[in-house]
Amino acid sequence: MASFDLLTDLDDDQRAVAEHVSGPLCVLAGAGTGKTRAITYRIANGVAQGAFEPTGVLAVTFTARAAAEMRTRLRDLGVGGVQARTFHAAALRQLSYFWPQAVGGALPRIAEHKAPLVAEASGRLGLGADRLAIRDLAAEIEWAKVSLITPDDYVQAATTAGRTGAAGHDLTTIARLISVYEDAKTERGVIDFEDVLLLTVGVLAEREDIARTIRGQYRHFVVDEYQDVSPLQQRLLELWLGDRNDVCVVGDVSQTIYSFTGASPRYLVNFARSHPEAKVVKLVRDYRSTPQVVSLANDVLAKAGAARSSASVDLIAQRPSGPGVTFDAYDDDEAEAAGIASRIAELIAAGTPASDIAILYRTNAQGEAFEQALTTAGIGYLVRGGERFFARREVREAIALLRGAVRGVGPDDDMPHSVRDVLGSAGWTKEAPTSRGAVRERWESLDALVKLADDMASRRNATMADLVSELTERAAEQHAPTIDGVTLASLHAAKGLEWDAVFLAGVSEGLLPISFAEEEENIEEERRLLYVGVTRARIHLGLSYARSRTPGGRASRKHSRFLDGIWPSYGREAMTSDRARRKARATANTQALTHGDADPEVFEALRTWRAEVARVTSKPAYTVLHDTTLVAIATAKPRDLRQLAVLRGVGASKLEAYGADVLAVIRGEEPPSSRMPENSSV
Repeated sequence: MASFDLLTDLDDDQRAVAEHVSGPLCVLAGAGTGKTRAITYRIANGVAQGAFEPTGVLAVTFTARAAAEMRTRLRDLGVGGVQARTFHAAALRQLSYFWPQAVGGALPRIAEHKAPLVAEASGRLGLGADRLAIRDLAAEIEWAKVSLITPDDYVQAATTAGRTGAAGHDLTTIARLISVYEDAKTERGVIDFEDVLLLTVGVLAEREDIARTIRGQYRHFVVDEYQDVSPLQQRLLELWLGDRNDVCVVGDVSQTIYSFTGASPRYLVNFARSHPEAKVVKLVRDYRSTPQVVSLANDVLAKAGAARSSASVDLIAQRPSGPGVTFDAYDDDEAEAAGIASRIAELIAAGTPASDIAILYRTNAQGEAFEQALTTAGIGYLVRGGERFFARREVREAIALLRGAVRGVGPDDDMPHSVRDVLGSAGWTKEAPTSRGAVRERWESLDALVKLADDMASRRNATMADLVSELTERAAEQHAPTIDGVTLASLHAAKGLEWDAVFLAGVSEGLLPISFAEEEENIEEERRLLYVGVTRARIHLGLSYARSRTPGGRASRKHSRFLDGIWPSYGREAMTSDRARRKARATANTQALTHGDADPEVFEALRTWRAEVARVTSKPAYTVLHDTTLVAIATAKPRDLRQLAVLRGVGASKLEAYGADVLAVIRGEEPPSSRMPENSSV
């Protein structure tokens, strides 16, 4: 593809990024502004001009998923050979290669989890700690290491940073713990993930010959999510660069939400100062979200006032107008979960895939209520932020079974059918289990593999061997397939993702900002967390909170201070509870029947039929067909499946399951499904 052809696909700001292929470049990219597009086109343009050799470019990201997406986009642009990796993956590759030369022998094994080592160190000091305390202590050790702080310097550095210790232990005790933790690792002959970066930094700093070799390999660098780099990652980048300045950094200070882990936006904010010759480009056109979502995102940041960074950007929406953002106050947590589940059922009934819907919240503990509510509503879900997909036992066993089946499946065999047969022996079934928790998650994992097989077969006529190869590559990159269910995730875990519909739950004081965020700096990071949540939504966005934790409890909660002046006032209780919402919808349906063209008799006949289907299948009535869909059907009175299929809320699955019944009801006939005995099978 010619350079000119590449540039015609970009807007003016993205083109400015793509055209700058020499010297330092700082891209301040707001949420949804196409930063990945801009930097991949920049690499492709640099290659097309002869400014870059593909193998001489190293692009570093913060997630394996982002690295995989970058490689895919570059391949689509006809550019292969570019190394797109996470900081850790890039460092580990280099460290593994040069370790025998720099140190001798094999690289020590990387400890998969810190918890056992931290527990051992804690035990040696007689501290004793439960699982949650071990987690907090491990996080504090990570912070010290990525901040380049040694045990001897920890107390002073932590005091300066305003840290007060962890798991109830003071700074002096934590310093001793870090030292004993390092001893325990040495005795076991293992290293941790932070050591991968630290040791790579040490090798490059002490061995000029090795540093020179790496710099000879990589001439151009791209760093995504630069607002999240730690001092350790910044030091590694400096050693990769040496005295050169061919680096492009991309970031958004308004999405800095990991400072508690050692990440710092100061490198992004000060980039133009440390590189006076750098070109700075702002990406402000938001292609992800509707104007309604973008407006709220801008308002959230505007409320920061003087605390807002000069490097942040105001987004300009590029998508057509969409539905308004909804604001709901529920009576209690249970009502909030049920209300959101009800709205999700409506979206699914109207054609939004479950995989394009997410419920986001501040703390993981909030997720259980939504798991229960979605299960009750018969809606599948997955919890993001838990065990990695490819680390799950059922996934590892399934891949082993698929690998073993490769020889027995010919190139002309139906690959998706073969996959279903193989995974059936691992517990996959055509219908999802009705229970929640581990059983449901196991099925969702296996079903994701089935869906991936279907997708690969339809797109490129893939074989079983192709599927196994794809899974092997994805496992190495931790690039999990899409699971067909509503995503439940903390706001932190949602970073970098997007959905058609997002429900931000629990946006109340004490949760957002979280109660222990007391300093202004911490509170402003909580504001940025809300901004990240808002900007995950493409079309539908709902914000809600519960006035009380339990039914009948004291209604003491208020909406988040970040929404002061934004949260609408509807009058006293109008439209602020799920009860009022249901009443308003019922009124709307009545008005549609009274003032519109809908046939009331057909509508009532459809409701009677739907109630019977719901009873027989043990599903909530609205998951069969929603009232708004029944009104549309009663208005249009379609005569055949083709006319029925065009109505909103009647997707392919609804058409197949209920189409014949609906047409029979419209004709005044008995639905076909009711002519069969209730317990019969077909």
